[in-house]
Amino acid sequence: MSAYAANQLSLVPLGAGDLIDRAIRLYRRNFFILIRIAAPPVVVAAAGSILSAFGARELTSTSSAASLLAFILLLIVGVILWCGGNIFSLIVMGGATRNLVMHLLSNEPVSARTTYRAVKSRFWGLLGAALIMVVWLGICVVIAFIGWYIVFAVAIFGSVVLGQAAPVWLSATIGTICFLAGSALCLWVLFFLVGRIAYVPQAMLVEGKGVFEAIGRSFSLASGNARRLMAMALFAFFATYSALWILIVPLGWFAYLSGVNMSPFNQAEWPAWYTVGYNVILQVSHLLLAPVWMLGLSLLYVDERVRHEGYDIELMAARQLSAMPDVAVVSPLAPALSQGPRNLPPPRAPMSTGSVLGLQR
Repeated sequence: MSAYAANQLSLVPLGAGDLIDRAIRLYRRNFFILIRIAAPPVVVAAAGSILSAFGARELTSTSSAASLLAFILLLIVGVILWCGGNIFSLIVMGGATRNLVMHLLSNEPVSARTTYRAVKSRFWGLLGAALIMVVWLGICVVIAFIGWYIVFAVAIFGSVVLGQAAPVWLSATIGTICFLAGSALCLWVLFFLVGRIAYVPQAMLVEGKGVFEAIGRSFSLASGNARRLMAMALFAFFATYSALWILIVPLGWFAYLSGVNMSPFNQAEWPAWYTVGYNVILQVSHLLLAPVWMLGLSLLYVDERVRHEGYDIELMAARQLSAMPDVAVVSPLAPALSQGPRNLPPPRAPMSTGSVLGLQR
């Protein structure tokens, strides 16, 4: 069996566990290249985090008007760099999607140069899409938070009212169960809404669509992905903070032995070395997990097309037959990948039997 066939993606519908498992295996296989891809925006965000932390720390301790103005400017520059780094991270994740999807489908090498070439070719479109996604994410978070706050208030009020006619332990138990169930529902609503735009970069880079067309395409693809997207987000959250704690424990022990008050409410009194170390470690933990999101969303995109459009059948045919005709993407016969300029592997020759999809007579 050739190396191409051995590494070929098995196109089957993925559950939440399969999605995470496959993303981790691909992450291990391409670890250093993925870190190179994700590093530049994280470095920018880390610089912004450090500058804003220094600016905020010195605001309360300076007595000079000139120094106060300088630290305010430092804080503003740091916030701009931090926000820009995170938006740039979304752009790079978008630029990586085509390379990652082609790696999944045809074993094309994962390359930082290919990723940043894609970023350069669609930079302004990706920037517009990233800004729209950030605004949409903010709206979704506000909606989910309002819903959660209502659930919290109703649970507290209901527990108090029920406590007047029932034992305290019973009212507290019922209130806690209702609160947890309502919180889970609000979390599902959040990921249901966020998932509507999860495939905008893929639609732009893989299918060659414009920004608004890609948003509509993402809405049409994202049906039933809330649970898997939630599982991936929870995994990334716990993995990120697990990595953070593993990296920060030695720094924390050294700071504790040095007499540093490590309370987050006491950041103004942190020494400079601890402020820098803490912020660098925080961004490093994000850097280590950013590629998981790149791979997970690319796998989700391919999986959605397998589920809804018979993507696996099209790709099986493309491997055995000649190239698909260049027809409109809205057609049921549209090719999976847009026909824009790119370096694709040559089409494979039909099987010696000549049968369609390799089926035996």
